[in-house]
Amino acid sequence: MRHTVSYSALFVLTLLAGCAFKNPDPGPQHKMNVFIDSLINEMTVEEKAGQLTLYTSGWTVTGPQLREDYIEELKAGRAGNLFNAHTVDYAIELQRMAVEETRLGIPLLFGLDVIHGYKTTFPIPLAEASTWDMDIIRKTARLSAKEAASAGINWTFNPMVDVARDPRWGRIAEGAGEDTYLGSLVAAARVKGYQGDDLSDPTTILACVKHFAAYGAPQAGRDYHTVDMSDRVLRETYLPPYKAALDAGAATVMTSFNELDGVPASGNHYLMTEILRDEWGFKGFVVTDYTAINEMVPHGVVANEKEAVELAFNAGVEMDMQGGIYSKYIPELLEEGRIDGSRLDDYVRRVLEMKYKLGLFEDPYRYLNKAREEETLYAKELMDHALVSAKESIVLLKNKKAGNSALLPLSKSPKTIALIGPLADNQKDMLGTWHVAGDASKVVTLLQGIRETAPDVTVHYAKGAGFTGNDQSGFNEAVAIARKSDIVIMAIGEGHHQSGEAASRSDLGLPGPQQALLEKIHALGKPVIAVVMAGRPLTLEWMDENIPAIVNAWHPGTQSGRAIAQVLFGDHNPAGKLTITFPRNVGQVPVFYSMKNTGRPFDADNKYTSKYLDVANEPLYPFGYGLSYTTFAYSDIKLDRKEITEQGSLQVSINVSNTGEYEGQEIVQLYICDKVGSVTRPVKELRGFTKINLKPGESQTVSFTITSEDLAFYTRDMSYRAEPGSFTVFVGPNSAEGLEGGFELKLPDAL
Repeated sequence: MRHTVSYSALFVLTLLAGCAFKNPDPGPQHKMNVFIDSLINEMTVEEKAGQLTLYTSGWTVTGPQLREDYIEELKAGRAGNLFNAHTVDYAIELQRMAVEETRLGIPLLFGLDVIHGYKTTFPIPLAEASTWDMDIIRKTARLSAKEAASAGINWTFNPMVDVARDPRWGRIAEGAGEDTYLGSLVAAARVKGYQGDDLSDPTTILACVKHFAAYGAPQAGRDYHTVDMSDRVLRETYLPPYKAALDAGAATVMTSFNELDGVPASGNHYLMTEILRDEWGFKGFVVTDYTAINEMVPHGVVANEKEAVELAFNAGVEMDMQGGIYSKYIPELLEEGRIDGSRLDDYVRRVLEMKYKLGLFEDPYRYLNKAREEETLYAKELMDHALVSAKESIVLLKNKKAGNSALLPLSKSPKTIALIGPLADNQKDMLGTWHVAGDASKVVTLLQGIRETAPDVTVHYAKGAGFTGNDQSGFNEAVAIARKSDIVIMAIGEGHHQSGEAASRSDLGLPGPQQALLEKIHALGKPVIAVVMAGRPLTLEWMDENIPAIVNAWHPGTQSGRAIAQVLFGDHNPAGKLTITFPRNVGQVPVFYSMKNTGRPFDADNKYTSKYLDVANEPLYPFGYGLSYTTFAYSDIKLDRKEITEQGSLQVSINVSNTGEYEGQEIVQLYICDKVGSVTRPVKELRGFTKINLKPGESQTVSFTITSEDLAFYTRDMSYRAEPGSFTVFVGPNSAEGLEGGFELKLPDAL
């Protein structure tokens, strides 16, 4: 085979170069450097540009397919990487072309948007963040990597770590919500899950942190739109999750579509070189989002695509996704002296290093094992974890008592339930956005889940309504089955296509005629449970006022119906907490817990303070909110000292008791407020949390440690440090409730 000869020659060069050193074993890093340097010296400019080029594969009704012109580019060495080319049978032939039919036999990277699973689909990332459980999140990424790698994928375009505070933006579904601290922890957990401890392990894949930077803050919540913010806000709120992901070892970074400070991210030297390389020391490579370099032309920052390549290349972007213009214009720009040849070699080196670390030069087919693929897809460990993750993601928003007991959990004793709504017996939409290769036929629907979980319950089903338009022809059937049932479960929300990329919405109510259907069912006077499935917060104010029980299930993935049913019937006590604030209406957006006070903070008795005339300032459901079937009481908050120094710390403890009838989990949250700063500070910021499990009547003392590092921020002169002064600490079940205490930070110059 051709690649055997090429690789043998290069490894001989590596060994010979090592003999020039006194140390007979110069180490793996040196061996990699010599190998890659030798390979780069053999490459033409066109082949170098090819390593910086990434093309997509298509998928037709007959299966995966690569365009003929891309095949020609691949064989000519002008396309060194592919995405959306998965399954072993397909990818193995493409890899064979690369290593046997090209001049140098350099293997391909295979990328895919493994956002919340490959075939086995876990809850959407916004849902899974609601677990506040880094072990669950890390394991989801680990299993997703294992399954995707079995099908030939060695690079995922994830995690998406964009802080997002506007639910109109559809891609809020792909991230961890509105909080910088929590988002940073989630980012690191996902990277560690995908990449494991050793990239040469063929069950690991490269992580790609996206979208750099601040993509989650588009004006008007409209996808791809302008982002405009101060450097202070950028650094304090939006950049930390990217940095956390890189500190966790993320191998690659993806540029964002938006502009920042007037320059699109894919041509933004400040982001790609000054911050990413110079400040943070990033050693991996940067890939654009889909055709993002080309799109700098309509942005209006360059006149043509050749100028766009020059801007992106000199900004510090290594790889062009799908645009095809690095391959086209790099040779010209190099010849004209508008880009630097040594920099081109550095870019190529970074890409080849990742292929080397994955072990692709040692064995280009290490990710292409048919037997491993067959035994891994939908394996029991994946399906079991998909169920755990889905159950833990569910957030109970309301559970009103009827008589002496709450409506939920439901009894499994014989009764009749009407299950109504477009998500009641729906497989594909339960998968949510970016389900990529997820197989809808594997999804357990809510109807199936209820019948499996409570076999003695009689379930009548009617779709009732769809997600779009105003077709009410199914209302009569829905009303009829509701009338003859003891309880009604409404399975309502968004279709998978109504959140995610290019799915911004200006109205966050139930789409289509679902609200009208819900109101018609409510008018019957039956006990109604709303199970809301969506990729974002919806405006549920009417529902909160009128429906006694509301379960926010997000889009839970392959095990959707089983997870929701187990929550409804009490096999699992819900413990999820929101990582994104739910507004009362769109007019409140953006609304988030870590806001700042104004000079005229809210005063109900003073018109000339910061408030609305037509709606309360407070959201419908705050950040960190989520109910349980049991109840928890917080008491006896204690701080072990009233002052700390720069090197010191203090302990905050609080007693938490299960005062209800069920065993349950509680996520205890700690927030801090800096009362006076050189610049204004948020009213509170999350700085710690822990998840505990308590039996009825059981109590536990929960403790947190606070250091000066937890109090640091970008001060007036943009230095990152803590300032002396007074602080308030809050501990409670969410960002709006809890007990508080106070302490002082004493620094040497203030003593």
